[in-house]
Amino acid sequence: MVKLTMIARVTDGLPLAEGLDDGRDIPDADFYKQQAKSLFKNLSMGQIEASRMSVETGPYIFHYIIEGRVCYLTMCDRSYPKKLAFQYLEDLKNEFERVNGSQIETAARPYAFIKFDTFIQKTKKLYQDTRTQRNITKLNDELYEVHQIMTRNVQEVLGVGEKLDQVSQMSSRLTSESRIYADKARDLNRQALIRKWAPVAIVIGVVTLLFWAKNKIW
Repeated sequence: MVKLTMIARVTDGLPLAEGLDDGRDIPDADFYKQQAKSLFKNLSMGQIEASRMSVETGPYIFHYIIEGRVCYLTMCDRSYPKKLAFQYLEDLKNEFERVNGSQIETAARPYAFIKFDTFIQKTKKLYQDTRTQRNITKLNDELYEVHQIMTRNVQEVLGVGEKLDQVSQMSSRLTSESRIYADKARDLNRQALIRKWAPVAIVIGVVTLLFWAKNKIW
């Protein structure tokens, strides 16, 4: 069965719409939604290049397609036919582009197209039962094949992003520490110069003062 449905803009990972009633029958639904958002983040950073992919996570599988800078993602049971999952996403894509296509790039707030949930729920019901004649026909349709769509593990996919984030954080930390070290080095050099030249400056100051005082007296 279809468990979750989320739509996001690829360029920045901004969530545009999702199934509002999704996840109520799933333990740890928030955990899987966070994984989906992490996938969107990796896509926005260019860390995942495939425009169609299946990603295994626990007892479920994420399926997504990218069209027109928008990612359409659903999470289904592992037993749910891959072909139906991608045809479900194709239906969402076609309607979303038709209704909201001209506004996608200008959307500035999360879930700007939350009203699309009505179509998500209606379409999801059509795909829930794989035994209906409609879905059996779609499964036998040879015009839409999914055999070559890659399937990967969620840890493998998200791990790439986590490692890059760690490298970025380490680089930032090293840069910050280098600046601190440079500041300390400048302070030490300044203190060394003061210790070196302070006695000379004092002597010159005393001599100058004495010379001035002598001229005043005479």
